[in-house]
Amino acid sequence: MAEESLTARQQREIDYHRDYAASKASEKLKPVNFDVVEDEKRRPHNAFWSTYDLLLAHDLKGGRALVPGCGFGEDAIRLARLGADVEAFDISPDIIDVARRRCAEFGYQNVSLGVMPCEALAFPDNSFDLVYFIDILHHVDIPKTMAEVVRVLKPGGRIIGNELYTHSFMQKRIRESWLVDKALYGAMKKFIYGDDKPYITEDEHKIDENEFAHVENACERFQARWFNAFVGRLAPDRLPLVAEIDRFGMSLLGDNGRFAAGRVVFEGVVGKA
Repeated sequence: MAEESLTARQQREIDYHRDYAASKASEKLKPVNFDVVEDEKRRPHNAFWSTYDLLLAHDLKGGRALVPGCGFGEDAIRLARLGADVEAFDISPDIIDVARRRCAEFGYQNVSLGVMPCEALAFPDNSFDLVYFIDILHHVDIPKTMAEVVRVLKPGGRIIGNELYTHSFMQKRIRESWLVDKALYGAMKKFIYGDDKPYITEDEHKIDENEFAHVENACERFQARWFNAFVGRLAPDRLPLVAEIDRFGMSLLGDNGRFAAGRVVFEGVVGKA
């Protein structure tokens, strides 16, 4: 991937992850935790576990799965554990180097790793049965990414994902209000995120309903589950009781949960002539 072909946003991502990969290399070279794919006791209040509930509802054995923005490879390795042949990639060669060493060290198989941007996939048309998004869409050009995803999915191919989200009304009227932005957020973000820098670059943001529409419109069948009205905003996700109450309230809202949600779990089937 030639650096001259990168956008300024993509270069900022690579620059950040160069240092991040170096600082986390030894930490990330640990075995992957497979609880989310093997534990019979599920956690439906948790968006991450709910995404795997969607994956577990399908037989992935022998299918080809694509994991964009795979980071250190945890989810790619979990999909391989479920029997899929996995292609995974990230824009950062330093991140992929760690993922490759991890797979080699622990003997994880059926995972091929590459370096590329989501907006220009190096795969032929109709290559995959499944594309799995996990916290990547807020890093990319969504219309270009979805055009590429549709191109490489087979007819009837499936998109499953779990992404940061906020409705523009919530963002403009509440999150960007003086009370929240100036008075509350600075004091609360370390409590909520465990860090006072929840975003890694200036380009990151939760996707809104207009950006999410590009994902929904790419599918002929689509379903979304809305999470985290309070979790991630007023409380950290490490408090299970709060997460259970939050999810119960969101389930009562049904599709109107899109106006309050801080995260969305989704599944769609792509129709192609």
